Amino acid sequence: MKRPTILVLGAGYGGLTTVVNLQKSLGADDADVVLINKNDYHYESTWLHEAAAGTMSPESVRYDIANVINSNKVKFIKAEVQAIDVSGKVVTTNVGTHTYDYLVISLGFEGETFGIPGLDKYAFSIANVKAARQIREHIEYQFATWSTEEVKDDSRLTIIVGGAGFTGIEFLGELGNRVPELCKEFDVPQEKVRVLCVEAAPMVLPGFDPELVEYAVKQLNSKGIEFSIGTPVVEATPEGVNLKKGEDEFEFIKAGTVVWAAGVRGNRLIEETGIENMRARVKVDKDLRAPGHSDVFIVGDCALMINEEVNRPFPPTAQIAMQQGDMCANNIIALMKGNPTSEFVPDLKGSVCSLGDSDAIGVVFGKKVTGTKASFMKKMIDNRALFMIGGAGLTLKKGKFNLLK
Repeated sequence: MKRPTILVLGAGYGGLTTVVNLQKSLGADDADVVLINKNDYHYESTWLHEAAAGTMSPESVRYDIANVINSNKVKFIKAEVQAIDVSGKVVTTNVGTHTYDYLVISLGFEGETFGIPGLDKYAFSIANVKAARQIREHIEYQFATWSTEEVKDDSRLTIIVGGAGFTGIEFLGELGNRVPELCKEFDVPQEKVRVLCVEAAPMVLPGFDPELVEYAVKQLNSKGIEFSIGTPVVEATPEGVNLKKGEDEFEFIKAGTVVWAAGVRGNRLIEETGIENMRARVKVDKDLRAPGHSDVFIVGDCALMINEEVNRPFPPTAQIAMQQGDMCANNIIALMKGNPTSEFVPDLKGSVCSLGDSDAIGVVFGKKVTGTKASFMKKMIDNRALFMIGGAGLTLKKGKFNLLK
């Protein structure tokens, strides 16, 4: 019999976990496992806010895919996926086409601008390692330019962060630590710097415990971070953003840096497959397959699952993506053996939101934690993710061990 081909698109948390579990469970002759990713490295997307703020080097955020896959069991192809034909079971990339027996789509997220004019051109998005490096270098450029100008343009030192969700708050926490360092490095008076978070929704960190949110806002305020809640961005320009302050009231804020962190969507290739989706996210069946496609699995940011307890989608977190990767591998092996698949049930161990290197908030195993204790837990969660994919070797090489800082 011909060995089945398992094609995995994307080496994010979900895709890489799927591959690692497949190579653990399958022999070299059981299947042809092929992983396609546009880069030859994986990056920890939950660390990108640190690289963007400049509190962590971009190199520290990523590691080579070759270090965690078994080349005897998995073929890695560095390529960019251009089209997915689920009826013909063909995937087209910039270096060729590939057929499959089982397909795993784990292509990650894209920034969602909600159609707001100018955001796609004039705002940065913390989308990947290269984008994070660009944000870091842009902020440093603005500080350096201000320090050398004869006529100072203080708007260079204004940083607007759009979105008070998880990514926005974690980025603001890092900026709170980074700004004093930048001021010292470039001889900039700190009172000249303004960091403003704008959020259309009426709250910070929706879904988080109100007591923890209050703590987070207070801590960020103490670092000089301002909040403008319930004020949508209606336009971005090369000079800044226009905010809606009331029914017919608008305010333009001039800013040297605008970072948009107010929403994500799935990969746009999903929308071209013909699979029913919402903002490029597919409401998958309970075993993670795409409805109507018994040979297509979707994990990570492109998968949409409803938490029936609150009738809202589960958040697209690394924790859930890795658990989906585990189950996806198990279900593919079950299909290969002619066995029934299993239902995916998220095992939510908690959620921790960083407020900088030594501060955080979260709920872990049902208990609320703040400060250095929460920060310690955050770093332990990060290290656990590394261990699950690359074992002790990867954890020792890339892990976070300044646990009490």
